Amino acid sequence: MRQIFLDTETTGLSPESGDRVIEIGCVEMVNRRLTGNNKHFYLNPERKNSEDAVKIHGLTDKFLSDKPLFAAIADELMDYLAGAEIVIHNAAFDVGFLNEELRRLGRPRFAQHVGRITDSLLMARDMFPGKSNSLDSLCKRLEVDNSNRTLHGALLDAGLLAEVYINMTRGQESLVIDVGSEGSGELAAAPIDFSAFELIVLEPTPEELQAHEAVLAELDKASGQKTLWRQLQSA
Repeated sequence: MRQIFLDTETTGLSPESGDRVIEIGCVEMVNRRLTGNNKHFYLNPERKNSEDAVKIHGLTDKFLSDKPLFAAIADELMDYLAGAEIVIHNAAFDVGFLNEELRRLGRPRFAQHVGRITDSLLMARDMFPGKSNSLDSLCKRLEVDNSNRTLHGALLDAGLLAEVYINMTRGQESLVIDVGSEGSGELAAAPIDFSAFELIVLEPTPEELQAHEAVLAELDKASGQKTLWRQLQSA
C-alpha cells in the first residue's frame, strides 16, 4: 500500500479570495515503511503573503519571488501522487487550495488524480474525542519529537504527520498475520477440549430466590400481568 503524507503552506486562509499555495511537502510510505522518496516544492504565488501567514511559516515574498509557479511543477506533482492514498491533517483546507490551483490550469479536481484522501484530523477526533487534535498536540500525546518545529514547514509537517499516523494506527498491526513463504496465510485455531474443565454452578439461596420472585412480581404488576414469563407459565 502506497501512502503519501502531504502538507501545504499558503499566503492566507481563503483560496476563494485569491490566496495561493506557496509550499508543498510530500513524504512517501509503502507498506508502513518510509521510503525517502519525498517531494518538496517552494512556489511563487504571484501575490503578496498576508502578515499573519508569514508569522506562521516564515516564507517571505522576497524568498518566494524566484521560485517556480504551480503550473511548472503540476505535472511532476500529480504524477508522483497518482493512485496513492493521500493522508492530510485537516484535508479540507489543503485540498481546497489544491483544487483552486488545478482549476486555474483547467485540470480536474485533486481527488480525481489520487487513489484516496484520508483526513488524519478526523481520525484523531474519533480516537481522542474532546481533546485538542492539532499536529503539535498529537505529537506530544503520541511521543513524536517535534522540537525542531519552531515554524510551520510543509515537508517537516508532512514528516511529523507520517510518524503521528504510524503511532495512531500501530494497533492495527496486531490484526496482520506475518506468515513465511511456505505458509498458507490462513489463520487456524487449535481445537480446545472442554471436557477437561469442570463447570461450577452456584445455586441461589432461599433468600435470593424470594427476592428474585419479589422483583418479578413487581414487574408483572407494573405491566398489568402481561409479562412474557407469566404467559409462558400459563400456556
